[in-house]
Amino acid sequence: MSTEHVLKSFIAAGLLVLAGCASQAPAPAPAPAPAPKSEPAPTVTAPTQQVAPAAVAQPAPKRCDATVTLINDETFPFRQAGLTAAAKAHLDRDVIAKLGSCARIDNIVIEGHADRIGTQEYNQKLSERRAEAVRAYLAAHGAAKDPVETIGMGKTVPAKFCPDIKDRTKLIACLAPNRRAIVTIKGTGR
Repeated sequence: MSTEHVLKSFIAAGLLVLAGCASQAPAPAPAPAPAPKSEPAPTVTAPTQQVAPAAVAQPAPKRCDATVTLINDETFPFRQAGLTAAAKAHLDRDVIAKLGSCARIDNIVIEGHADRIGTQEYNQKLSERRAEAVRAYLAAHGAAKDPVETIGMGKTVPAKFCPDIKDRTKLIACLAPNRRAIVTIKGTGR
């Protein structure tokens, strides 16, 4: 017998088996047995457990940060480092009051500024004296315990640019916003 003949016989037998399976009806499934009557199961409740409250994220601490600039009539008079009455009132209202509302002061930075009239060296020293005048005022009103840093900026960071004006009085008036102090407070609020 050849391999081809064996293969054909094997295929024919397989087809007959499949044809026989297809022609038979499936046997009916047996009916389910009736469930025996029983009493309802008693209800069991699990003991209640105390659930720990979820950890509540702590809110970020309130900041007590502020920046106060002495401007307009609060600026320093030309070539002077003394505080005006308006400057003292502004410091009382916006710096000292703010310090009182802080739980902790990280630092206070005081910048002194000058206008462009005069030499770089003169304006540097003048701006340092202006920053020191503000520091001394704050120290006299309770800020002495806080970390205070003073910086003289000289004429390097003008707040206002003025053209070259021939009339010196008008030039001094135009440059007044540059003669200022800036107080920056960083801290944590209550």
